[in-house]
Amino acid sequence: MSEAKTSSWVALQNPAFSKLWFATVTSGICVSAHDTAATWMMNSTSHSTLLLSLMSTAATLPFFLFILPAGALADITDHKKMLFAAYIWLAVCAGGLAILGWLNLLNPAVILGSVFLIGTGSALNAPAFSAVVPEIVSDEQLPSASTLTGLQLNISTIVGPALGGLLLAVAGAKAVFALNALCLLAVPISIGPWKPTVAKLPLESFFEAVTSAIRYVRYSQGIRVILFRNALFSLFIAIVPALMPVLGLKELHLGPSHLGLLYTSMGIGSVLAVVLILPWARAHFSPETLTQMAMLVRWIAVALMALVREPHAFFLVAALAGVVWTVMAAELWLAAQRAMPVWARGRMNATVIMVSQGAMALGGIVWGTIAATAGVRTALLVNVFLGICSVALLRVLRAPLSIDFTMTANLNAVPATVVNVGYKLLYRPQPKDGPVLLTVEFQLDRSRGSKFVDLMSEVRLIHLRSGAYSWQLFEDPSRHNTFRMEVMFPSWTQYLLQQARMTKADREVFEEAESLHVGPVPPEVRMYLGVNKELLSHKHREAKSFPVPAPGEAEV
Repeated sequence: MSEAKTSSWVALQNPAFSKLWFATVTSGICVSAHDTAATWMMNSTSHSTLLLSLMSTAATLPFFLFILPAGALADITDHKKMLFAAYIWLAVCAGGLAILGWLNLLNPAVILGSVFLIGTGSALNAPAFSAVVPEIVSDEQLPSASTLTGLQLNISTIVGPALGGLLLAVAGAKAVFALNALCLLAVPISIGPWKPTVAKLPLESFFEAVTSAIRYVRYSQGIRVILFRNALFSLFIAIVPALMPVLGLKELHLGPSHLGLLYTSMGIGSVLAVVLILPWARAHFSPETLTQMAMLVRWIAVALMALVREPHAFFLVAALAGVVWTVMAAELWLAAQRAMPVWARGRMNATVIMVSQGAMALGGIVWGTIAATAGVRTALLVNVFLGICSVALLRVLRAPLSIDFTMTANLNAVPATVVNVGYKLLYRPQPKDGPVLLTVEFQLDRSRGSKFVDLMSEVRLIHLRSGAYSWQLFEDPSRHNTFRMEVMFPSWTQYLLQQARMTKADREVFEEAESLHVGPVPPEVRMYLGVNKELLSHKHREAKSFPVPAPGEAEV
């Protein structure tokens, strides 16, 4: 492969992506500056350590509350329209905060409320944005686009806080809020000419999209491991964003410009992790070993946050915190992408964000409360102690929580060709018709029964993960070695989507199970369409809708 194709910058050759990327860099810098200004205003209007630490909770709580519905909504609506709505919402919230500032109406409740509303807009934006980028770029450009998206976040965390601190000293917080409102409009303007693709298959309803995400998590051990690891990581790392402003303003007594440099130091640490540390570490260590090493360094960084009080030395501690945060978050994110199927990536990413941000919000409340009641240093040391205890407890329980299983996962599982089930339908059901019952009848050699049951266990999980809500296996007591598999789908749409979600690996499992069939003909496959709606609505039908059997005819 040529060097041009593997370059981290190749996606910028795509005009639509380059416009979007530069717009998101600009808006991201202004958002980071806005966060610094909001933190400064909270400290100016209130001397409460708890309120200051709750800033991070107010920003992350909307992700826990709204990200999963937003992910489902992004899968069933126009991504471009949703992105437009999210960024206009963010611009209105930032502009409204600027107006309230000029009217001298800012107080702790207003500031926390604005942070929550802006977090809500970000939660609505995240799933749509993650879905837009793969649509804009080609498959060859996607790795570059992913790298550039991460770089955009790092640039924002470096430049934004420094810019915010400078503008605070020169023009005040209200000017920063107004500038952010204008910058946020750059993103919807940048994607104005872009035309999104239209889905070929019928779309799920909102309820089906949400329940399919929940169902996939329930029947996927790998995703549950990813979610638990993200929750545990977020709960303990939440002490950094929760208490960093408290340390800077209450313990180090930093001015507005130096407060910006504190966050810039964390951003520099993140960039160093991405550019220097991660490429080398991934070549020498497994994901699990790398995260364990990063966890050890995290304990050291948090302990140093409790002990170091010299401002310049503390900037180095903040950079170290940025390094370990980025390394652990990047490895957990990569493991999550490897554990997700392509069709569920939007909703699964939303689920991972929801769990992570929910744990971050909870952690912000816990560590902020401890800091307010027992002191900042005590909260930091308790964080280290409980972190060590949690890891020790998991080792004693021998919980299978390693993320190394993702190293063998296929990032782009190859779709299988949809196989005709072997019969012709008399009519094509409507998208919402259902439920749909699929039955397959096997004749089995009893000596291979154990292998058949093991394979059917895998078949069950495949069906339940990809759209079915019921799966059962029955043995016919009137015929020797005859088994019947029944799979129920909520609707005809869900059945079609389940067929499209089938991968070659899934199909190989099905074919291996079918190979155990010993009958003279292939396993018999039948489909049935539910008529519950007709049965339940009979009171509203006219009598002529129900034909009465003629005398002598058998009533069915």
